[in-house]
Amino acid sequence: MSVKSLQTKIGPLNLKNPVLAASGTFGYGSEFSDLVDVNLLGGIVVKGLSIKHMPGNPPPRIVETPCGMLNAIGLANVGLEGFLEEKLPWLQKLNTAVIVNIYGHTIKEYGQIAAGLRGVEGLAAIEVNISCPNVEKGGMTFGTDPDLAARVTEEVLKKSDKPVIVKLSPNVTDITVPARAVEKAGAHALSLINTLTGMAVDIESREPKLASVSGGLSGPAIRPVALYMVREVVKAVRIPVIGIGGVTDHRDALEFLIAGARAVQVGTANFVNPGATLDIVEGLRKFCEDQGISSIEEIIGSLKDGVQPKD
Repeated sequence: MSVKSLQTKIGPLNLKNPVLAASGTFGYGSEFSDLVDVNLLGGIVVKGLSIKHMPGNPPPRIVETPCGMLNAIGLANVGLEGFLEEKLPWLQKLNTAVIVNIYGHTIKEYGQIAAGLRGVEGLAAIEVNISCPNVEKGGMTFGTDPDLAARVTEEVLKKSDKPVIVKLSPNVTDITVPARAVEKAGAHALSLINTLTGMAVDIESREPKLASVSGGLSGPAIRPVALYMVREVVKAVRIPVIGIGGVTDHRDALEFLIAGARAVQVGTANFVNPGATLDIVEGLRKFCEDQGISSIEEIIGSLKDGVQPKD
């Protein structure tokens, strides 16, 4: 039996399949274009974008860990102006969803970036990274305070003309609290989880392996945590959810889809296998064919615990 459709819908956003390249792991797309036909993906989430160019943290800023890695890149990026002039023209030629991840250190900065992307052709949605320190609140992370998370969401929605996806931090006691807060603020969808905070030590020098001491843990090691949090959020909100965390093959992706995520993002796996995203797309297609499933919609939210996914 042939698969009729791998198409999925994230609020107002239609995707040709549920596989997205995660922000910070796929550059601006062009870096992978000699290795991957980007047009075959459901979409790409480009590297986190700030108002001005950011050089990021000093090295070393990536450390391999058991079943994953720690990164402390420091959100290095070309800045809004550089993105529009240097990166956007190539992205506008793609036949896939281009999602721009944005971040700011104040609520005003988030709004400024959203406003700068308003009316820009070729961009399907904005993903809002709320795992950033709010300098006006003494370094408190937006994503750990539901009120701040809601205010950021409202500001971006006010300034944007595109669907808004809010990316949640797992470094909270109950992830459903900020999820409900940003849903109430008007977010079109949620993506989760961002990295878990961690560190590593060089036992010879007795120094941190990362120059910044701590960093974000990603990869297969965090998948069970991510899967649990995704399911909890799916049960708590009515807006669609995108699953992130340790997706390395189609079986991992299926776990998230069965749990109710309407799409997945692939991150750390891109460093191990640059073609991981396309392998997952093909793996999903073959699984559906082997199981006699005509549409990926039959899989989404099919976990047998009585909770249905949201459209």
